[in-house]
Amino acid sequence: MTEQRAPDSRFAAKIFPSPNHGERKHRDGTGGRRPDMLILHYTGMPVAGEALQWLCNPVAQVSAHYFVFENGHTLQLVPEARRAWHAGVGHWAGETDINSCSIGIEIANPGHPGGLPAYPEAQIAATLALCRDICERWTIPPERVLAHSDIAPGRKIDPGENFPWRRFAEAGVGLFVEPAPLRSGRYLARGEQGQPVEALQAMFAMLGYGVPVSGIFDERLEAVVAAFQRHWRQEKVDGVADASTITTLRDLLALGAAARTG
Repeated sequence: MTEQRAPDSRFAAKIFPSPNHGERKHRDGTGGRRPDMLILHYTGMPVAGEALQWLCNPVAQVSAHYFVFENGHTLQLVPEARRAWHAGVGHWAGETDINSCSIGIEIANPGHPGGLPAYPEAQIAATLALCRDICERWTIPPERVLAHSDIAPGRKIDPGENFPWRRFAEAGVGLFVEPAPLRSGRYLARGEQGQPVEALQAMFAMLGYGVPVSGIFDERLEAVVAAFQRHWRQEKVDGVADASTITTLRDLLALGAAARTG
C-alpha cells in the first residue's frame, strides 16, 4: 500500500499514521468493501496523548481512522479505505465484522472511569464537522451512525450518555427523536418472560441491535436496553424497559422507516 500523503477529510489537520489496519472485506470474504457505517468512541484514558500513542502502537492491536483532541485538533490515523481496528466484537443489523464496514472516530475523553466529563464545545464542533464530511462523501445513512455501545452492548459504554446525539442528528448526522418523558407505570426488567418481552426484543432487533428473540429478559437484553437509553433516552440509564424507553424506541423505529421510504 502506498503511503497516504494527505488526510481524506479536509477537517483533519494532518496524518499521524497507525500501523494497525488491514483490508476491508465483504461478507463473502472478498476485499474492497466500502464503509457505510460510522462509529463514535471515547478514548477512556486520562491523557489524550497517551491514548493517541496507544492507538498507534503495534502491540495494542487497536486503532481508529480519526482522533479528535479536546481542543478540536483532529488527526487521521488510518486511511478511510482501510479497515481500522476500533470496533472489536460487535453486531448491528446483521453485520458482525463492523470494522470492515465502518469508519471509527476516537474522541479524547476520560469517559466513565474519569467521571464522564463534558465534551468541550471545540471538540464537539470539530467532531460534528468531521462526521458530516464523512457521511456526505461515503453516503452513510443516519441510521448507521452509532455509538460503540450500540454495537457492543454491555461490553462497551462509550461515548456515553453525555454525548450530544440530538445536536448531531439536527445537523444531519444520525437519527434522533424527542425522548418520551419519564413516568410511572408498567415496565419490563430482568427476570421477566413472555410475549411482551419477545415483542420488545423484536423491536430492538428491528432497529439493529444484536439480541435474540427469546421472550426472556436476561442480562443481554438488559445491556441492550441500557445501550439504547445511553444513546436515545439519556435522562435515565438503568437497563429497565419503562414506558418512556419503549415509546422512544417505537418512535425511533417509525422515524427510521419513514427515512428509508421517503
